[in-house]
Amino acid sequence: MKTLLSLLTFGLLASTAVAAEPDTRLFEMRVYYAAEGKLDALNARFRDHTLKLFAKHGMTSLGYFVPVKNTENKLVYFLAYPDRAARDASWKAFQADPAWKSAQQASEINGKLITKVEVAFLTATDYSALAAPKAYGQGVFELRTYTTEAGRLNNLNARFRDHTLKLFEKHGMTNVTYWNLAADQKGAKSPLVAGNTLIYLLTHKSADAAKASFDAFRADPAWVAAKEASEQKAGGSLTIKDGVKSEFLVPTDYSPVK
Repeated sequence: MKTLLSLLTFGLLASTAVAAEPDTRLFEMRVYYAAEGKLDALNARFRDHTLKLFAKHGMTSLGYFVPVKNTENKLVYFLAYPDRAARDASWKAFQADPAWKSAQQASEINGKLITKVEVAFLTATDYSALAAPKAYGQGVFELRTYTTEAGRLNNLNARFRDHTLKLFEKHGMTNVTYWNLAADQKGAKSPLVAGNTLIYLLTHKSADAAKASFDAFRADPAWVAAKEASEQKAGGSLTIKDGVKSEFLVPTDYSPVK
């Protein structure tokens, strides 16, 4: 019972408060585009082989998701490592593992499963809750990406830290985690640019609930005031035109974060 209570307490704190100490880990967002008709096989390979091999080689699996409207046959997932050197060593060992080579070969007997891979390296913001494998019990996740005007990422982070997170919670949204792009993007395959990008995850009961929450959030006088004050301080909008992207995701059946 004591263990159960401890776990429940940890889950509550992780969802409502920022990490007690800075989260210095390196995170990686990977997006796989499956070949036509191959997404189920790709998910099966992750479920039956890849996650176990990731863990074997020191990689922490956080969440594995597919878009609600998955017209591009995408799999989106997030990993964590102690640092960049550990990340590179883990991937080298994983790719050389005979068990991985065997699983990959068997899964691709009728053709490659993946047509394109996108990679971005991330670091936790100082206001993000600790990213950890856990169940949120919501209906959908929302992946949001903000691209700022040059030099205004600090302004955006300050607005989220001081105002936005609290207002999201007020209007029924659950904060999951918040990242900026890591300065070192060597080897990444992503259109995103370090120094002007915020990436974060929310959970909602449904896409309709998300719309209702955001409508209430945007009409909230506290948000209107915070937005105006932050833009006045920065000298204009914090994000570029069309610089806010949103995609609704659902966790796979093997995702640690659900």
